[in-house]
Amino acid sequence: MLVVNEIQVKYGAFVALENVSIKIVKGQVVSIVGANGAGKTTLINTISGLLKPTKGEVFFEEKKISQFEGHTISDLGIAQVPEGRKLFSEMTVYENLLMGGYSKHARKYREESLEMVFSLFPQLLKREKQMARTLSGGEQQMLAIGRALMSKPKLLMFDEPSLGLAPKLVQSIFETIVKLKESGLTIMLVEQNVRQSLQISDYAYVLETGQIALDGSGEDVLRSDHTRKAYLGL
Repeated sequence: MLVVNEIQVKYGAFVALENVSIKIVKGQVVSIVGANGAGKTTLINTISGLLKPTKGEVFFEEKKISQFEGHTISDLGIAQVPEGRKLFSEMTVYENLLMGGYSKHARKYREESLEMVFSLFPQLLKREKQMARTLSGGEQQMLAIGRALMSKPKLLMFDEPSLGLAPKLVQSIFETIVKLKESGLTIMLVEQNVRQSLQISDYAYVLETGQIALDGSGEDVLRSDHTRKAYLGL
């Protein structure tokens, strides 16, 4: 479904990603793990079209998208749940969800998508008239996921979905990701919570200082000596 081929991404003279290649197969959960500053968010923002690679190419369903604008990439079926949620804080839950389904393609499925989101997150239905800023952290993360789902994505990319959440809520978010995979959605998961993300992943890449240090099945990467020493303290 997605091929990132030897991309380089720079911020001015600073090289944030160098020669990075990944593949995501339809129906899989693929994790990108690594420490702060490794380049994980840069990678996800490059796929989304928020950043442009200085070298290399990105393909989605065999179509080259490397230089497309973000709205065009979204229309093709790629959605992002951003780090920090980035909700419209002065809009209601319902209004935030409608913004997620704004594109011409997504608008046709708006009622169906709303029903699916409220089924996945019943708490949001109870809060639909509430301002987004008044929600708890867990509810805000539910809303950020729901807003992304309203765009009817084929590939859903999560950027640090567990950040700042209590352990019980973290578990709930990972259970939601598994449910979405079971529904047929393809998922890219960028996450510092290495153990939990690898446990639910079909495939994984370890990103370190802008380069791929290790890749393999989620289970193999979890069991590798490198991962155990660098990220699990074992």
